[in-house]
Amino acid sequence: MQHFFRIVITSILLVSLGGLGICHAQNSKYQIIPKSSDGIGKLYMGREISQVMGWQGAFWLERKERQKEERTDLLLPLLNIVPGMVVADIGAGTGYFSKGLAQLVSSSGTVYAVDIQAEMVKMLAELVQQSGLKQIKPLQSSLTSLPLPRASLDLAIMVDVYHELEYPDEVLGSLVESIKPGGRVVFVEYRAEDSQVPIKKLHKMSIAQIRLEAQQQGLIWERTENNLPWQHVVIFRKR
Repeated sequence: MQHFFRIVITSILLVSLGGLGICHAQNSKYQIIPKSSDGIGKLYMGREISQVMGWQGAFWLERKERQKEERTDLLLPLLNIVPGMVVADIGAGTGYFSKGLAQLVSSSGTVYAVDIQAEMVKMLAELVQQSGLKQIKPLQSSLTSLPLPRASLDLAIMVDVYHELEYPDEVLGSLVESIKPGGRVVFVEYRAEDSQVPIKKLHKMSIAQIRLEAQQQGLIWERTENNLPWQHVVIFRKR
């Protein structure tokens, strides 16, 4: 009889623990799915997160055709950056945009150039040394958080980066903590709404998806700019 009760109690515990596991999976921010050819098999708010472009592809960020294809010269003037501002270039890569940001904030400002890949951070440090733009501060992030001072940023920009974040909820939450009240967060993403944009599907985001995920963190949509050939610029403000 005691043996019988042990079996029953053990069965109840296994069912209870299994139920807890199922609830945990259902309540998780992320879902695991069979991964597509360009994804990591992880869903967040209905979209599969894309694979990260490794540092080996740095040459593509610096390709000569980029300014003509993406009209990168039109992007930074949209942001109303002035000398003395503290800004962050999240997923800075080779520092393609960090250089322009540094010129706008001038020597009295700061540009935190943040990347998760140590090789990219090394490239950023070399950029600072070669350019003399000491206001650029290279930093390496973790998968889930950014090494930025709390409530310190006037503006943060992510250019073709957000869709690759393995933990978008945690990283964006960390970024929002680093933004001053009234500061801005700028998403630049290839337009998912336009099939003519020659970029893989998972490396694009729609305006609706960007707004859905940003507003999850309490950010307030300010405006969307559509004057770039391939990308939209979606600007939010922190309360």
